[in-house]
Amino acid sequence: MNIESADTFQARVARHAALADPARLRIMDLLTLGDFSPSELQAELGMPANLLSHHLRTLEEAGLATRHRSEADKRRSYLRLATGALDGLAPGATHAASRVLFVCTRNSARSQLATALWRQVSDIPAASAGTHPADRIARGAVETARRHGLDLPDIAPRTLEAVADGADLVVTVCDNAHEELTGLCGIHWSVPDPLRLDTAAAFDATFNDIAHRINDLAPRITAA
Repeated sequence: MNIESADTFQARVARHAALADPARLRIMDLLTLGDFSPSELQAELGMPANLLSHHLRTLEEAGLATRHRSEADKRRSYLRLATGALDGLAPGATHAASRVLFVCTRNSARSQLATALWRQVSDIPAASAGTHPADRIARGAVETARRHGLDLPDIAPRTLEAVADGADLVVTVCDNAHEELTGLCGIHWSVPDPLRLDTAAAFDATFNDIAHRINDLAPRITAA
């Protein structure tokens, strides 16, 4: 019985073949948490650059990972899971945290939305902060939250130093903050800055990106 096209079948074969390699499976486990640059993956895995490049190319060709340029350092790129790449295959709970701290540069949009979205799906506390906080939450973030029925508390942006605790699971949600906070252990989500375009569509795209990531991450975090 022919239940799928030859192209679909071959794509599925390629995915399974790519995941059969221990190094590539480890890379995919890391990407289920957040986005990594090739240099960060190399440091994490202790792998020569040429071998890592081979594994990343295999994952991209199999449709399991995608790559895009950093908004901060244009010479840098980040790998992330392709949409639906691991449906039904993602690993289980892997982290314990007493609080999740979402960080972006201005603490005016992405980190605020992420905190509010997290509180909808997890009992683990969440907070947000910025490396260089703005004076107020971006109007576009407030309007987007309202359109999606999200309760976005009117909390003034705060500095990372004023909010951070050593026990936090830190999730950076912008490239500038991630690349500024070198050596910081945590998770990175390379989410484009909606204020660059400052349109409703840009904010909706950011909202949907963060919501998707949070729905994937929350089941994997247990209370410390």
